Amino acid sequence: MPGLDARREAVADAWLERLTLRQKIGQMTMAERMHVTPEDVKTCALGAVLSGGGSHPNGNEPADWVRMNDAFWQAAVGDDDSLGIPILFGCDAVHGNNNVAGATVFPHNIGLGAAGDADLVAEAARVTAREMLAGGLDWNFAPMLAVAQDCRWGRTYESYGSDPGRAAAFGKRFVVALQEEGVAACAKHWVGDGGTRHGIDQGETTLSWEELEATHVSPYYPAIAAGVMTIMASFNSWNGEKCHGHRFLVTEVLKGRLGFDGLVVSDWDGVDYLHENYATAVRLAVNAGLDMFMVPERWREFIETLEAEVRRGRVARDRIDDAVRRILRTKLRCGLFERPRPARRPGVNVACTGSAAHRDSAREAVRRSLVLLKNEGDVLPLGPERRILVAGKSAHDLGLQCGGWTVSWQGETGNETIVGTTVWEGIRALAPNARLSEDGGGDADPDRDDVAVVVIGEQPYAEGFGDIRSAEELLVEAGSMVDGIMNPIEPYARSLALAETHPEDLACIRHIAGRGVPVVAVLISGRPLIVEPEMAACAAFVAGWLPGTEGLGIAEVLLGRCDFTGRLPLPWPGSAGGEPRFPAGHGLRYRLGLPPTTRTRGLTTLS
Repeated sequence: MPGLDARREAVADAWLERLTLRQKIGQMTMAERMHVTPEDVKTCALGAVLSGGGSHPNGNEPADWVRMNDAFWQAAVGDDDSLGIPILFGCDAVHGNNNVAGATVFPHNIGLGAAGDADLVAEAARVTAREMLAGGLDWNFAPMLAVAQDCRWGRTYESYGSDPGRAAAFGKRFVVALQEEGVAACAKHWVGDGGTRHGIDQGETTLSWEELEATHVSPYYPAIAAGVMTIMASFNSWNGEKCHGHRFLVTEVLKGRLGFDGLVVSDWDGVDYLHENYATAVRLAVNAGLDMFMVPERWREFIETLEAEVRRGRVARDRIDDAVRRILRTKLRCGLFERPRPARRPGVNVACTGSAAHRDSAREAVRRSLVLLKNEGDVLPLGPERRILVAGKSAHDLGLQCGGWTVSWQGETGNETIVGTTVWEGIRALAPNARLSEDGGGDADPDRDDVAVVVIGEQPYAEGFGDIRSAEELLVEAGSMVDGIMNPIEPYARSLALAETHPEDLACIRHIAGRGVPVVAVLISGRPLIVEPEMAACAAFVAGWLPGTEGLGIAEVLLGRCDFTGRLPLPWPGSAGGEPRFPAGHGLRYRLGLPPTTRTRGLTTLS
């Protein structure tokens, strides 16, 4: 709408004429909620506030988020001495509004990639947006458009898979659906984060421009064409140069060739790793083309430093004006200037968080995401009358089921802070003769158990903590800090082989199978893993990914209420360094004449 765009530009220009240099830099600054007050927002004219992973107001209910955001909004807009420019409040709502207790948590992106259905992605975005708005949130650091090339990467589950075409299609649908609901999207991370050497998080992506564009840049084209409002810079390097300071990638390509006119935001303290001298690091990032800066704790220092760099002539005032114009443009496009304070926004439904309708949508995504890798003797589907033994550490644990970025940054274990249904609870609801083995399957008995469902998998993790690296790679990092590693953190594991990381899973499967009870294994993981011995000991094997809060969806497929439709979104490894066990696109079905999906309403709330 050219006329509307012209009016917005006129409003942005009018604000630019009024703002002091200090206020402009304040607009470029985003602080973390635990390290800033509403009074700080007012006096320093801050442009944005974020909630980092696991950072939430006391109580962590939607109403608590509304009260917090209302206070920040009032400080920015509501008082007579406020600047009058509303803030953006952002968070990583990457599989539902996953920071809030009781929220609907969808499968992570790797599961949506396995489902292969852009409509599901759009529905996940809509539900996420509605539950964000219920808490007064208006900026989501999603979708993730990384194209995972190495499943040792700890963020593999945030990727839709190894196909850039799928990332492009799904990313666009997520952006459109999210922004139609009134939440600004943020495509991330620009660019090449899924292609780092050895899958090392924040590492080095070594590719020609043609290779980078074909695999890692191309997913952004549809998102930009669809009007994505913001894009986040990546921690990784491309050919030895950090993306946060990469003028060619940010200014020449993204803003120039691709015509992106929204705001480019840094990642968490991403500026810090450009140079050991903070002023130099800030100057490099601003001159590269970044517009807003996620500086969670040292935001005051950032403001002081950037102002000094401008006054010394090291950063042009035109560059500051360009950044602030983009920030104002984004706030105008998002409708922030027209919205009332969060506590009085019409149509905001606090009760929608975790509603039955939203959980139905998430359960449908779970059903569609599952991939059947083995079904020897057609042990699946299970009949509801079967005597089913349910075992394994992940069978009755919502924290394991949801993975990282759920309530806390690294995720957590247990059922205390997450609302949903575990795999065990789902099976129990559909199969009255099922029982849970409290001792992990030690009491398996073929005289009373027809079949066992053993739920195995990884512990929760996020980002670099989820990397899988060999001992040799760790030595290289510790000795030289090559590949742009921020810090040599202890990785999740040394090997992709599940038996090496979680030998208890294989022991449980073998114990039950050794007693004559056929085993159906369900793997809860953020990526494909080497599971040769586990698969050999099972009659059936299912890739369940990180399904989120709706374990009932897994039970519905296992018990034949609907068929498997999921397909591998990236190759499945067979052995370390060997050929893939299964190619991308692989997945079995029952082929018993069942419909691909069967919506079974009314089973969301279980006793």
